[in-house]
Amino acid sequence: MDPLTERTPRVVSAVKLLRTAERRKVGRFLVEGENSVGEALGTRPVHDLFYTEDAEQRYSTLIDRAHSVGVRTSLVTDRAVRALSDTVTPPGLVAVCDLLDVPLAEAIGPGTRLLAVPVAVAEPGNAGTVIRVADAVGADAAILAGDSVDPHNGKCVRASAGSLFHLPVVRERDTAAVLDSISAAGIQLLATAADGEVDLDDADELLARPTAWLFGNEAHGLDAATSARADHRVRIPIHGRAESLNLATAASICLYSSARVQNRKRTDS
Repeated sequence: MDPLTERTPRVVSAVKLLRTAERRKVGRFLVEGENSVGEALGTRPVHDLFYTEDAEQRYSTLIDRAHSVGVRTSLVTDRAVRALSDTVTPPGLVAVCDLLDVPLAEAIGPGTRLLAVPVAVAEPGNAGTVIRVADAVGADAAILAGDSVDPHNGKCVRASAGSLFHLPVVRERDTAAVLDSISAAGIQLLATAADGEVDLDDADELLARPTAWLFGNEAHGLDAATSARADHRVRIPIHGRAESLNLATAASICLYSSARVQNRKRTDS
């Protein structure tokens, strides 16, 4: 059978999923590469898997696995896979999956201990990294609040390195609704701030409590209204000469600090 081309209707339809509006319209998104496609197959409905001749040689086990569970698998031309990809060097393996985000109410419950809440985060690489860190430290969910990037953006999916499939991911444009739900569940809101009144090094007693960390926009930080809702504003001490930390680095430090204290508390008890 001849490979599908960039003009084949199924490929044309899939290419449209590179656009946020189309993803929302049809409820599906694209996943590229061995790692992410493998995670998708284990956790989500996968509707199509496109692969090149080269990818067929490299990822034959994964393609066979997809075929065995009923996924429609299709050989495509190199030109078609370039159309399906938003990377400079496509891996040659692209899946069409259902969207991942869950309602806010499903991500917050009685046992929720740790949440990552990026607010109005614009850079997909940062959003994906925060999701990856949240997964790594064992957070209960990542909640993208306000006017944040779509977590199904290709760069975000790649930056999450498969973690997008491991924990609940919420998109909620109403930041106030996110904060209200978190507070109503008895979870404290902590915001990072260069002039915060609490030093992270001295915050272990705070960090032992159920916590939602608020991380602001890369350029402007948290808006005043959101920052004012925080129960505490926490500063990360900088001992060297760096002026500041970027969003993903600050999120990594804060989430790890909370997980360290919470895990120690569980072990001690």
